[in-house]
Amino acid sequence: MHSQDKNNLFMSVSSGYRGKFTKVKTAKGRKKSSTLWLMRQLNDPYVAKSKLDGYRSRAAYKLLEINEKFRVLSPGMNVVDLGAAPGGWSQVAAKIIQSNNKNATNKLIAIDLLPIDPIAGVVNLQKDFFAEDAKTLIINNLDNQLADVVLSDMAANTTGHSATDHLRIIDLCENAFQFAITILKPGGHFIAKIFRGGAENDLLNNIKQNFTTVKHFKPDSSRKTSSEFYLIALKKK
Repeated sequence: MHSQDKNNLFMSVSSGYRGKFTKVKTAKGRKKSSTLWLMRQLNDPYVAKSKLDGYRSRAAYKLLEINEKFRVLSPGMNVVDLGAAPGGWSQVAAKIIQSNNKNATNKLIAIDLLPIDPIAGVVNLQKDFFAEDAKTLIINNLDNQLADVVLSDMAANTTGHSATDHLRIIDLCENAFQFAITILKPGGHFIAKIFRGGAENDLLNNIKQNFTTVKHFKPDSSRKTSSEFYLIALKKK
């Protein structure tokens, strides 16, 4: 996405939906947290724009921002998308790496426990990433090639207990990282969602030992109230 495209994106987001706040009526049996979540969804400009742009989730803009800043994706790359449902990141990646071209030979493998509706240029695997044969399945679908990029937008189901939730997301990121260093070619990149909370320091130190450059990045499209940020690990050693 070029700078002008990015400016157009954020001008549209900031001005196109201004002043259209939608109230959510309380429904019998609905938890307060569910009502608040629904209110955020209905009034989130990125949710509205994702529908207009044909993306399956607002998360698509996070990857667009990441790629705009760090240029991790380019045509011809092999990419693995972990925790891909509903497919927003895969939609973005397939267009950039051009795996959706008719004669493309590169691969984009998307895996999630939940089903993912078909996306042009994407091999969808409905599988638990923690299953014993999941990693072998990914490798086989890459035709035993190494990947250029591993993406992980995986998030654990929340318990409401912040310390527990933080440890769960760290565990997901740790497993994604361990997989990434086995399947990435030298010079490959690893992008993963993580949450601040204090337990990530050991993981970050380990990642820094295996990649030339490691950055933290919080996209503008990430909710300001969220503690999420993205780990950008560039150029595997």
